[in-house]
Amino acid sequence: MQLDLIATSTFGLEAVLARELEGLGYAATITQTGRVEFSGDALAVARTNLWLRTADRVQIRVGRHAAADFEALFDGVYALPWEQWIARDAEFPVAGRSVKSSLTSVPALQRAVKKAIVEKLRSAYHTSTLPETGARVAVEVSVLEDVATLTIDTSGDGLHKRGYRDLTGAAPLRETLAAGLVLLSFWKRDRPLIDPFCGSGTICIEAAMIGRNIAPGLQRSFAAECWPTFDADAWGLALEEARDARSAPLAERILGNDLDENELSMARRHASRAGVEQDIHFQRRAFAELASSRSYGCIVTNPPYGVRLEQRRDVRALYESIPRVFAGLPTWSFFVLTSWPDFERVVGRRAERRRKLYNAQIECTYYQFHGPRPPRPVVAVGEDNLA
Repeated sequence: MQLDLIATSTFGLEAVLARELEGLGYAATITQTGRVEFSGDALAVARTNLWLRTADRVQIRVGRHAAADFEALFDGVYALPWEQWIARDAEFPVAGRSVKSSLTSVPALQRAVKKAIVEKLRSAYHTSTLPETGARVAVEVSVLEDVATLTIDTSGDGLHKRGYRDLTGAAPLRETLAAGLVLLSFWKRDRPLIDPFCGSGTICIEAAMIGRNIAPGLQRSFAAECWPTFDADAWGLALEEARDARSAPLAERILGNDLDENELSMARRHASRAGVEQDIHFQRRAFAELASSRSYGCIVTNPPYGVRLEQRRDVRALYESIPRVFAGLPTWSFFVLTSWPDFERVVGRRAERRRKLYNAQIECTYYQFHGPRPPRPVVAVGEDNLA
């Protein structure tokens, strides 16, 4: 059965998410900020939960209808086949939001939707009681310009929770955003990569998982796995595919530098838990000492922002040292996420590309400074091939 599916993302990563979906074989359409729609069967639900690196959640759209008043909302919700997804004993909390609509009270929206689903399930299961002691099926109603969209969440915990990060550093970067930074860069598994402000290692680990083709969801479970109404075989097939897809360790180890030994200790632990410890070398090194004998590499990093006033002088001095470090890596490309307002002026260079992204609630810019293209490999031509 083909399903209407939605993958959600943080602002600014929609195009990256759409490319991920297309890489998995699903035609994707960006419908609004943070929402990419596609279609697929139960296997598509399992595969996208396992494989999407920049998605927050994968949802099934149960229905969409006009809802200019509460009667229309109730009738439209009641008409949907909720018994197809929600078992008799399932827990089904309802969340809601309303934008530019006549129905402005979100609590009232939630109550109306809950009541409609309860009545539909009672009728479908010929019962007066719904204990809600079973698997959780989270429902969301979103009313935009008097059109209600009803979805159920198949992911459970947000997809940024890969399962490898059990310790939290001073300013952790969400795994989905870290993966997005890598996917927006020029890095490939055969090129050098350094994060000079690696912290607890998230960018390096996500890059290693991308380079090794390790599905980010291999170490966790998902809400829909527990639904008795869902095709259980889909998860087994998707897991088998993901386990078989893993590739050999990287020939070029990723480097993660930081000055904080506690952060580096966490980074090593997280890399081990992710199964990529042999693909990354973490070391204590100051940014000013950054150098490499390698060519055509990538710096992908999330340096300190200087959010607190007492940090700003130190952070400005750090940023002012960037041109000298860049100059020492003339063939490299640099990808820097920061909220510093005049970053390009401080570093003395205009970025080839910029993208607005949010790190938690902080508005940032992802600056992309492009180095020269690596030379094409020389292919020897044998005499037998000469015309």
